[in-house]
Amino acid sequence: MVPMIAMQIDAPGRPLRRVERPVPRPSPHDLLVRVAACGVCRTDLHVLDGEIPARYPIVPGHEIVGHVMEAGAAVTGFAVGQRVGIPWLGHTCGTCPYCRAGQENLCDHPQFTGATRDGGYATHVAADAQYCFALPDRFSDAEAAPLLCAGLIGWRALRLAGEGRRIGLYGFGAAAHILAQVAVWQGREVYAFTREGDEDGQAFARSLGCVWAGGSTESPPALLDAALIFAPVGALVPLALKAVCKGGRVVCAGIHMSDIPGFPYADLWGERQILSVANLTREDGTSFLEVAADANVRTVIETFPLEDANDALDRLRSGALKGAAVLVPQS
Repeated sequence: MVPMIAMQIDAPGRPLRRVERPVPRPSPHDLLVRVAACGVCRTDLHVLDGEIPARYPIVPGHEIVGHVMEAGAAVTGFAVGQRVGIPWLGHTCGTCPYCRAGQENLCDHPQFTGATRDGGYATHVAADAQYCFALPDRFSDAEAAPLLCAGLIGWRALRLAGEGRRIGLYGFGAAAHILAQVAVWQGREVYAFTREGDEDGQAFARSLGCVWAGGSTESPPALLDAALIFAPVGALVPLALKAVCKGGRVVCAGIHMSDIPGFPYADLWGERQILSVANLTREDGTSFLEVAADANVRTVIETFPLEDANDALDRLRSGALKGAAVLVPQS
């Protein structure tokens, strides 16, 4: 059989390296998937930089779109040739108190695609079938890829934000550009916060229906009901607290963030809340994919050949991307 090609991280801080491996064999509960596209996520940078737990060497990537090549003996509900999406949460134990309570996103013994099990910066991947999703037909492979994390985690963050009308999005990248469209479709007012001086990013936000766009240190023209922080910058938390009304929520949507600096208790008082988002549940996935199709979400993407993964990550790190980067293996 033709070998699998993958871009591998050998150790934290090292650039990805092209490797050839045998195509993985699916376990009884796995699907073997031929990768058609894989989104490039900020979490991949955290894996590359050693900022979150991972095993090395590792093939990163957890916004995976592909087609089923083989199903394990215990798998039901999937057919060979079917298109599926594979997200960050790759497996849960099913027995810990969190899993038994329906909070599988907080599982005590999880596995994460592209961090503790090999991901989608490759031509093939084996994935737990319980954490694979059917995808709406209206999205192409590359367009669907960012939905699998930027969309899913953003959707969970938006749900935690509550039903407030005015929503602020700090860090207008892959997740925010998707969530802005969903929130506008829901009838909310969306306020976009970008890097200081990023006029192109602010214009991009307004083109997606945001009622206001400015720098992350600016005060919005109205108090927000909730603020969602996608940039991994802890200093944004006190700024967001000042921007939300009494009873407002600040939702930290990243898996990693720099330390949050001290702030006066008065900025938290008034029953304001700070929340974090941890992973996703399968219900988050199925409900979001339905909403993304209903809301006619348009993902703005830039595609790269698989072998250019280092370039795509560099572009993400520098803030040079508009929307999301997607890797596409060469056929």
